Amino acid sequence: MSISRPSTSHSSSPGSRGLSPSLASGVSTYRDRRAATIENDRLRVTVLVEGGHIAEILDKRTGINPLWTPGWPSVEPSSFSANDHAFFGSGPDGKLLAGIMGHNVCLDIFGGPSEDEAAAGLTAHGEGAVVPYEIVCGDGTVSMRTHLPLAGLAFDRQIDLVDDSTQRDHEPSYVRITEVVRNLGASDRPIAWTQHVTLGRPFLEKGSTQFEASATRSKVYEHEFGVGDYLPAGAVFEWPLAPRLGGGSADLRYLTSADRSSAYTAHLMDPRCEHAFFAAFSPRARLAFGYVWRRGDYPWMGIWEENHSRTGSPWNGNELTRGMEFGVSPFPESRRAMIDRGRLFDTPAYRWITARGSLTVQYWVVVQPSDCCPQTLDAPAR
Repeated sequence: MSISRPSTSHSSSPGSRGLSPSLASGVSTYRDRRAATIENDRLRVTVLVEGGHIAEILDKRTGINPLWTPGWPSVEPSSFSANDHAFFGSGPDGKLLAGIMGHNVCLDIFGGPSEDEAAAGLTAHGEGAVVPYEIVCGDGTVSMRTHLPLAGLAFDRQIDLVDDSTQRDHEPSYVRITEVVRNLGASDRPIAWTQHVTLGRPFLEKGSTQFEASATRSKVYEHEFGVGDYLPAGAVFEWPLAPRLGGGSADLRYLTSADRSSAYTAHLMDPRCEHAFFAAFSPRARLAFGYVWRRGDYPWMGIWEENHSRTGSPWNGNELTRGMEFGVSPFPESRRAMIDRGRLFDTPAYRWITARGSLTVQYWVVVQPSDCCPQTLDAPAR
């Protein structure tokens, strides 16, 4: 797939209004991966051509990209071979791990494939994170398009840097993201669709990084999640206090200070609010970072914690991450398990897409200087 400059009509495409004339864009590489970049005076956004990952949302004031960059080498998914790249593992997640970075989309499953799906070529979290994208760069805009042949879906994403030319230094900067999924088949069908946003170092610091979210009823992953689990499987609780194994509670608004830990918790976003959000705050950098989305589009958020607990390759006990994964499903699980679950807390665990139909969502990234963790985040007024 290719990266190209826009045609003359691209500047009038949906979502391109309100962009600063000082914005820049272009073809680039990122960690030896083909990439495309857009930037303004405050932010630089980098997306990968293969897998479509949003690899970088760099705050230029601090020089920090809050998104996770794995410590292992990165490989283009098209060049991945289970035999040649055994370092990443031979299971259905090997191809994903070979190229994962930052924020990837999970479509049309959230979790692992069944044995038959894996034999047919489906990878963990679906094709959206491993297929190549056609990318068009404009002034402060990047448009991405791909086809998911196994799922029979088309997927488009447009990323816009919102005009910050009139903003003061202490005010937030915004990135607007619009996505469209189209069903190429003649059957109504359920899909999973999750934004797998993963934060990493140097933004993450043990015992220091803080979080806030519009979460309510919550549940711990129902099975063993990892060797470092410290929350009882299947426990139901109210955000943010999760019960600990052996008693007491863990306040999920603070990154763990444990030497080693793992956890996954599912959170129902507040049904009283039109928008949902999560915010993360680095006290050292005085930087707040988060996402805002329409709660009707994505009623769930999952928090994935990996704190030096995965000792197999390519993890090797070296990674510190926190996933803040918002989507239409509460848990990463197989397609059959998702459909059998149906609902949790009287809220659907997947979304339907009609025959030849389409679904559109819009959400925002918020980056702002701050002296404390924001108690809420809002979408831009304009």
